[in-house]
Amino acid sequence: MIRTRTKETIMVREIKGYDGLMELVGQELGKSDWFEVTQERVNMFADATGDHQWIHIDQEKAKNGPFGTTIAHGFLTLSLLPVLGAQVQKVTGMKMAINYGCNKVRFPSPVPVGSQVQDTIVLKEVNRKPSGIQVVMEHTIAIEGAERPACVAESVTVMVEE
Repeated sequence: MIRTRTKETIMVREIKGYDGLMELVGQELGKSDWFEVTQERVNMFADATGDHQWIHIDQEKAKNGPFGTTIAHGFLTLSLLPVLGAQVQKVTGMKMAINYGCNKVRFPSPVPVGSQVQDTIVLKEVNRKPSGIQVVMEHTIAIEGAERPACVAESVTVMVEE
C-alpha cells in the first residue's frame, strides 16, 4: 500500500509473520505520515475521558497560559500509536493483535493544537509466549519543527498467528 502526500511518499512495510519480525529486530521500521492534531480531536478526547482541563479545551484562557495555546492531552498523543503505526507496518499471517501494554511512556514536549506529529517506529523485541508472539516497538512521536519529541513509548502487542 502506498499513500502520497505533498512532502513525501509513505510505504507501509509488510512484515511476513514471526520470521519477518525476527529479521527486523533492532531496526527502524519507518515513519508515519504527518498527522494534524486538531482542536476538534482534543475536545472529543476530553469528552471521552472526562479530562476537561482548560489547557486542553479553553482556547481563550490558553492564549495566556504557559503554552500560548491549547495543547493535546498526553494520553491523546499516546492513543495515536495505532493510527500512525498502521501507516508504517503491517504484519501478515496474524489473525489478531492485542494491546498488552506499555513498558515506558514519556511526554517530553506538549503538542500545541494545530501541530503536525509523526511516529518513527523501531522494532525492539520479538518473543514467543504461550499467548502468542509478543512484540515490543519503540515509538517516537515528533512534532513538526520541534526539537524534542511529544512522546516516546514502548508498546507491547501480542500477535496471534493464523
